[in-house]
Amino acid sequence: MALNWTDVIIAGLAVVAVGQQLWVHREGRRSRQREELFQIITENAADMIALVDAKGRRLYNSPSYKRVLGYSPRELADKSSFEQIHPDDRFRVLEAAREARETGIGREVEYRIRHKNGEWRVLESSASTIRDRNGNVEKLVIVNRDVTDRKRAEERLEHESFHDSLTGLPNRRLFLDRLGHALARARRNPAVRFAVLLVNVDGFHDWNHDLGSEKADQLIVDLARRISASVREDDSVASTRSTASALESVSRLSGDEFSVLLEGISEASDALRVARRIQRAAAEPLADPVSERHLTVSVGIGLNDQDVSCEDLLRDLDTAMRRAKALGGNGCEIFDHTQHACAAKRLSQETELRRALEQLEFCVYYQPVVRLAGRDLVGFEALLRWQHPEEGTISPDKFIETADDAGLLVEIGAWLLEDVCQTVRRWTHACELPDAFSVSVNLSARQLADAGLVGHFQAALSKSRANPSLLSIEFAETAAMRNPQQTAAILADLRHAGIAAVLDNFGAGPSSLKLLTQLPLKSLKLDRSLVQGMQSDRVFELLVTMILSVARSANLPVIGEGIEDHGQSEKLRQLGGDMGQGFLFSKPLTADEAGQWLLAEARVSNGLDRSLR
Repeated sequence: MALNWTDVIIAGLAVVAVGQQLWVHREGRRSRQREELFQIITENAADMIALVDAKGRRLYNSPSYKRVLGYSPRELADKSSFEQIHPDDRFRVLEAAREARETGIGREVEYRIRHKNGEWRVLESSASTIRDRNGNVEKLVIVNRDVTDRKRAEERLEHESFHDSLTGLPNRRLFLDRLGHALARARRNPAVRFAVLLVNVDGFHDWNHDLGSEKADQLIVDLARRISASVREDDSVASTRSTASALESVSRLSGDEFSVLLEGISEASDALRVARRIQRAAAEPLADPVSERHLTVSVGIGLNDQDVSCEDLLRDLDTAMRRAKALGGNGCEIFDHTQHACAAKRLSQETELRRALEQLEFCVYYQPVVRLAGRDLVGFEALLRWQHPEEGTISPDKFIETADDAGLLVEIGAWLLEDVCQTVRRWTHACELPDAFSVSVNLSARQLADAGLVGHFQAALSKSRANPSLLSIEFAETAAMRNPQQTAAILADLRHAGIAAVLDNFGAGPSSLKLLTQLPLKSLKLDRSLVQGMQSDRVFELLVTMILSVARSANLPVIGEGIEDHGQSEKLRQLGGDMGQGFLFSKPLTADEAGQWLLAEARVSNGLDRSLR
């Protein structure tokens, strides 16, 4: 039978039609399955999933948008997807979208988007493309993850690594970074001038002792605020800077030490003006005072007048600051190259002092103290000497400041005390000591504030078995005035242990006669400047007379220091002075020489010839 081609074509078309219907049905079912799966995923995903067209119009937003950003689907539909993006981030987002459309590859981008409540949230976003039949990108599937909390944690950690936790100011690490940038700018342009201030609290150890750590921390916070305000208020310093940058120029380097970076200055006087403003602010009355004292700070100032490193500039600043402290505190010192030479010498001396302490290169000399009437020996002042292997015998005024700054003086003082106690014990065995005899040991302000001072005395006395009544401490009036309350408490503890106290250098500075009644003293020493000036200067004579009168009222014997001739000795005796010390009576003696004097005194007391002394 011949084939009917018309029937074949129709049958074929029917088969194709049926096949197409089956394919459409199958593909429709797959499409519905994909849509259902997409819906399940997007509606339950923590991340926000959006479908946008090539022009950025929202086609779909997952329910997470409502939870994360607070917008309802209608509110999202009413606005372009870019309207909620932070203006500073829009270009970056648009560029990422353009790149995804052109390359078909989406890259991760981070941007800020506004929450319905107005705050900015940080999103981490990635995009994938949907292409049409021609291969053109017609849609973007965007997955957004809210990373705000993570970003805040990262920023907090970064802030903490560069900022002081107590004051919130930049710390040493951030300060050195900014100082390095300032030095680099100055190297590129020699016309750039800047200064750095190093601000340090005078006697912070005493403040910490008085206030306790918690209130001392609050004092530091208050001082940080005052310093920042002082820099911000100065119109001459980088007047174009914002308040924020002015605040950022102040850093806290350590416990009681701050730095101030002043950029844009024209001359050193600008830095000096800011330093004095800081000092005036620091001296304002405290909110919760524990004494009559005012807070004072010493300031070292350094300028970028030469190409130096950060470390060298900080070293120079420390030198200038320490010089300000050595001159009495509450002062400003600008570093110069002469100071640099002194600093290098001091550093070398500090190294030698550490060696001297290890190798025991120190020794003790004893200068007699005698009664003005009769010249009887009543005691000695123990004087520290350094037996330098090359320079010979060095007196304390040449090294005591370096030892104090290096933190060696307490250790050296403990050695001195033990040596004196051993010597006094030997003298006790060798002869009968004069009535009211004592040996005084000098203490610096730092030693007087040392919490272990009484323990050092007790340890030395226990080891030597010396009689504590044969010892006394001697300290300068300026050391006592730094913290009279603390000094009085320490002296009371020492007196309880049997150790008396002598107030030294009285009248050398702005004397406080009130101290003579506040402190438990055995005697006081007139400063040598008064003793040597009272014969030729009527004012000095009146001062000596007044001090002697007050001392008699307080039942305090008075020792005149630095007596060099008979005229001074007799004048002081006529005015009412009790004892004297100086080259008229004797130079400082070795321990053996002082022992011979004691033996001579013992023989005299037994009726032998005084010339044996």
